[in-house]
Amino acid sequence: MFKPARIQDNAQDGCAGAVPGGPECVVGTPPAPDPLAEARERLRRFGPRALSDGELLGWVLDVRPGPDPFAASRGLLATVPLAELAGASASRLAGLPGLGPARARRLLAALELGRRAAVPVPVAGLLVRRPEDLTGVLRDEFRGLDRERFIALYLDARHRVRALETVSIGSLNASLVHPREVFKPAIALSAAAVIVAHNHPSGDPRPSGDDLELTGRLDKCGELLGIALLDHLVVGDADITSIREYGWPAPTHG
Repeated sequence: MFKPARIQDNAQDGCAGAVPGGPECVVGTPPAPDPLAEARERLRRFGPRALSDGELLGWVLDVRPGPDPFAASRGLLATVPLAELAGASASRLAGLPGLGPARARRLLAALELGRRAAVPVPVAGLLVRRPEDLTGVLRDEFRGLDRERFIALYLDARHRVRALETVSIGSLNASLVHPREVFKPAIALSAAAVIVAHNHPSGDPRPSGDDLELTGRLDKCGELLGIALLDHLVVGDADITSIREYGWPAPTHG
């Protein structure tokens, strides 16, 4: 008569369905910890600030099937500091243990979304009267990079930014930055003027001979196209050099 109640008690203490003579049912044995479940609960209760760097990365890297994301995040942080992750290439990240191409893409996408959400100065519509007007944009664009990146900003007739495009990534020289790659978007956007910029990972913002030579070539092409090259800015660790103010290259002929 009381057997059903006994079965219910067993169901409550985790021993439902125990077979006489079978494996012993140990009451009160805690289940194995689930780091993802624990992180999920803290995220739900307290928000993302309650999670550690490793847990946040583990959450981003939770692509299943795949290796333990928290183990992957610990290995990643032991190899690449958090501040340098946004500047790491997809191929470099994909080659690290526990990541692979899918997780590398997911991680870089998350970091880029976070960067864009924290941009202090909106780019589109920004009025540029002097190089200093672009300081916030350039600091954000080149933050944490360990290699050179060359960008172009396309302006309307009133010198308001219409678009910002990456022209090349890698070691800067005349062969990697071709004028057609700079002015092709300018023509498509009907831009009236262009400002180009690149970073020096060494931290020294002084223009090199290659920088000056490239500036002269771009200036000449812009003159032929009727799209003025307003400036070429070189971004270092602490300062930004305007080649227009530094000493514009003499025009070349032939």
